[in-house]
Amino acid sequence: MRISIFLFVSLLLVAFTSCDSKPKVIEAETTGGSSKGPIFQDAQAPTPGNGADAPAAPMTGEEHKITVSEVLNTDKYSYLRVKENGAEYWVAIAKRDVKVGGSYLYTGGIMKKNFLSKEFNRVFETVYLISDFRDENAAAAATGQGAMPNAKEALEPPKNLKPAPGAIKISELVSNLKKYEGKTVKITGKCVKVNPMIMGRNWLHLQDGSGKDLDLTVTTTENIPLGTILTMEGIIALNRDFGAGYRYDYIMETAVAVK
Repeated sequence: MRISIFLFVSLLLVAFTSCDSKPKVIEAETTGGSSKGPIFQDAQAPTPGNGADAPAAPMTGEEHKITVSEVLNTDKYSYLRVKENGAEYWVAIAKRDVKVGGSYLYTGGIMKKNFLSKEFNRVFETVYLISDFRDENAAAAATGQGAMPNAKEALEPPKNLKPAPGAIKISELVSNLKKYEGKTVKITGKCVKVNPMIMGRNWLHLQDGSGKDLDLTVTTTENIPLGTILTMEGIIALNRDFGAGYRYDYIMETAVAVK
C-alpha cells in the first residue's frame, strides 16, 4: 500500500513539472540598442511543401513563391504568415508595405526556433528571417538592366565591374588596409550573400571581381536584395571581433547605398 501511494505521488510530481516546462526563448533586439552577440547564427531555410514543424533544410539559392495571409508590423520588421504549396509558416522581413493576399518571392533565409517578439509578447515556434524578399508582379515586370537576377546568377561573382566615380576596388582596399582604416570609402560591388537582422543590422558580402575570392563584409540597416550591383559607402574598420565567431580582419560598417 505504501509503495502504491509513493508511486502515485511521484507521478503527480512528474506531471506538474512537465506542465510547467517552457521553451527556451531567444529574444529579438527591438530598440536598436547594442546586443551582447549575434542572435541569428544558423543559416537554414524552409523546404517547399513542408510546414513549420518540418525539419529545416540548409540555406540554398532556391527561389520560393508565397502568398501572404497575415501581416504583423513592428517599428523595424514585418512578420508575415505565408502559404507555400499548401504549407503555412511565418517569415520576418525588414519593415515594408506588404499586402494580404499578395504573391511574393524570396531566396534563402535564416531559421529560428522559439523566437520571442517583444512587441507582440509572442513566441513564434518557427520563423524564417528573409532579406531577399520581392513582389512577384514587380519582379515579373522588371526587364533589361534593372531585372532581378535568378538565384544562380545572384550568387555568381561579377566580371568586369566598373567602379562608380570616387569608388575604389576591393583589391585596392585589401592592399592598403592601414591607409583606409577609420576612413569613409566607397566600394562598387555585387551583393553575393546576405545575413539579415543580426545585432540590429544586415550583413552583406560584396564582390567586385578585382581579385580571386576577394570579398568585403558590409554592415548596413538598408535592405539590399541578393544579386544587386550597387555602390556602398561606409567606414573601414580592422580586426573587429563581435563574438560568437564573428571576427573580421577588415569590414565596412554603418554603410549606406549611394548613387
